[in-house]
Amino acid sequence: MMGILNLASAQNTLCGTITDQSDQPLPGTSIFFPGLNKGTIAGREGGYEIGNIPNGKIKIQFSFVGYHTQIVTIDAIDSIIILNIKLHEVPIEAQEIVITGGYISAQHDNAVKIDVLKREPIYRSGSSNFMEAVTRIPGVDMIARGQGIVKPVIRGLSMNNVLVLNNSIRIENYQYGENHPLGVDGNHVGKVEVIKGPASLLYGSDAIGGVINFISEQPAPVGQLKGDYMAKMYSNTNGINHGLGIKGATKNLFGEMRVGQRSHCDYIQGGGEFVPNSRFNEHAISLNMGYSGRIGTIKLFYDYLYQNLGMTTAQSVQLVNNRSRKNELWFQDLNHQLVSLQNKLFFVKTVWEFNLGYQHALRKLQTVFEIPDIEMQLNTLTLDSKFYLLNEEDKEIIIGIQGMNQHNRNQNDQKIKLLADADINTLGFFGVVQHTFFYKLKVQGGLRYDIYGIKSFATGIEGEPGYKKPITNNFQSLNGSLGATYHFNNKLLFRSNLAKAFRAPNLAELTSNGIHAGRYEIGNENLNPQEAIEIDLSIHLHTDNITFDIAAFSNLITDYIYIKPTNDTTQDGESIFRFSQLNANLYGGEAGLHVHPNILPWLHLQVTYSHLIGKQQNGENLPLIPAKKFRYEVRAEWKQLGFMHNPSIQLSAITALPQQKISPLESPTKSYRVFSASLNTEFKVGNQYWNFGLGMNNIFDIQYFDHLSTLKQLGFFNQGREMSIRLRIPFDIVKIE
Repeated sequence: MMGILNLASAQNTLCGTITDQSDQPLPGTSIFFPGLNKGTIAGREGGYEIGNIPNGKIKIQFSFVGYHTQIVTIDAIDSIIILNIKLHEVPIEAQEIVITGGYISAQHDNAVKIDVLKREPIYRSGSSNFMEAVTRIPGVDMIARGQGIVKPVIRGLSMNNVLVLNNSIRIENYQYGENHPLGVDGNHVGKVEVIKGPASLLYGSDAIGGVINFISEQPAPVGQLKGDYMAKMYSNTNGINHGLGIKGATKNLFGEMRVGQRSHCDYIQGGGEFVPNSRFNEHAISLNMGYSGRIGTIKLFYDYLYQNLGMTTAQSVQLVNNRSRKNELWFQDLNHQLVSLQNKLFFVKTVWEFNLGYQHALRKLQTVFEIPDIEMQLNTLTLDSKFYLLNEEDKEIIIGIQGMNQHNRNQNDQKIKLLADADINTLGFFGVVQHTFFYKLKVQGGLRYDIYGIKSFATGIEGEPGYKKPITNNFQSLNGSLGATYHFNNKLLFRSNLAKAFRAPNLAELTSNGIHAGRYEIGNENLNPQEAIEIDLSIHLHTDNITFDIAAFSNLITDYIYIKPTNDTTQDGESIFRFSQLNANLYGGEAGLHVHPNILPWLHLQVTYSHLIGKQQNGENLPLIPAKKFRYEVRAEWKQLGFMHNPSIQLSAITALPQQKISPLESPTKSYRVFSASLNTEFKVGNQYWNFGLGMNNIFDIQYFDHLSTLKQLGFFNQGREMSIRLRIPFDIVKIE
């Protein structure tokens, strides 16, 4: 009861002045409290003030373009806190606050390496598929079926081996298939955080390969109501992507609304021919509102995404003769809604985070009939409750419980019942301790115990093709991790992590009995959970003008689940594939170098390299292993050129080496090199700065196959030359109290 009274009476105000190294004020500096979802902007003299801050340890991020982001922790106890900040000008931004690793912390302070991609590179991407911008992160790639259907790949693992989050809520929309889309609207993404490697300690099953967390943009500064309109047009697909967003915040309340639409024709491959039925259309709505004050933060999110995606298959290619953006046959009709309530309550020495999410996913496959061949509905309820115990300055403890209740049902007795009707229930308990020694060594470790139960029901008619018999399986798994970050000095740090993770077999792997992705698949009810043990080692050198990162890893997977062909065929002569298990090993590394020479202060040079090998115990190669890739970027930036503000010119290239180490189901892929360019600038209209950009991908219109393109087997090349034009118009509506 005393803790509740302390909670209710807590009230703090933070104020101060932000200056540069010469003690000149920095108006416009962003002051943001990630744990409170609250922020403000420094005024003309660099001053700021923000109130209604709860008691406890609170992290604040001070950031200004071209300056080193500073992250400060305050210990607020019913007081007025004066905090003056001096920011140092740096040409290379070094770090961000991250939330996906369990703690709100600076990137360099987390024992697990978390990569961050900000909103601007996503917006500036010249591709009609925003996941291509995310693949700039070394070790991240994508499986693609044209521009509309993509799946993330982290260090060679994909589908249910990679956990996808939307504002830290796991997305459940049939992620198991390589031809199923990601299910995230890129227009509302403020930044992307990526954990490469096992993360079951914090997230349970499906995080065996890593985590991608798509996080909404920051709320409006306190006292402002503002918005923006964004539009992009693409030459290759005759595509358009546009959206409108409005957000506002008072001292205690905040909210945002964003609506968007994407519409694209069949894409044109390198050389000039269009790819039949690669068209796609999307509509999206994102809403959030909340309260931030003395008790903490309460947030309510609603995300709606409707996708209408053409399927380029052997059957549809024969039927589609005209290029169009309208889907009439062989397309996916998808509807996904996510509602989440996220709460963070601050006590004197404890923070309680309680998140509840509900998802409704409706999946239809239309072929040549008026009614769907497949119609499935997946309803998911997720619970995540954590207590952060902050009893000591150098130690933080998390105790948590997570659970999921899920129901899959076939709807309206359609022709094909791809998955069995089933119920899935999970429950996980975990504890994490993070301790700092000598101000240089941060160690993080923890354990987790999971219970995973699945019960499927008889689906179809016994004795007929496609019948799925009922099964009941229960899995338990004990997992954990131990990692450390050592700061040799303020420029050089070393990081290591040893983690054990698991993934329970999914519904398709256990119960399949029918055609999927052009082959007849039969599940295996006796599958065991995959168990992975990965060790990561990395070195990070960050100076004012150079950043260099290099990492190596080895991931040993016991009972790796894969699908393999058999010598059997169906009565119709179709080859039968069965799910099986074998031990496997994935190993490799990534490296990245960013140079900003002193003598050319406007120039940035970047190169990254990703290397990956995937082997099964029997010596065969694993499927869907990305080719080794170099990525190069030359970027010139200025503060002012004539009427242009913050103009930049960027030239980039990707070199993919030949992929000869292939699984029995794949064919080798030749090397390729693709060049791209873009121009971006701001220009002042009234009191606002409009953002304008031009881009060109695959400048030389080369014909190439990416090894992870699922259209390669049909003989279709990746997208040819594409020009894009983009415009973002911000607007201030009114000052509010």
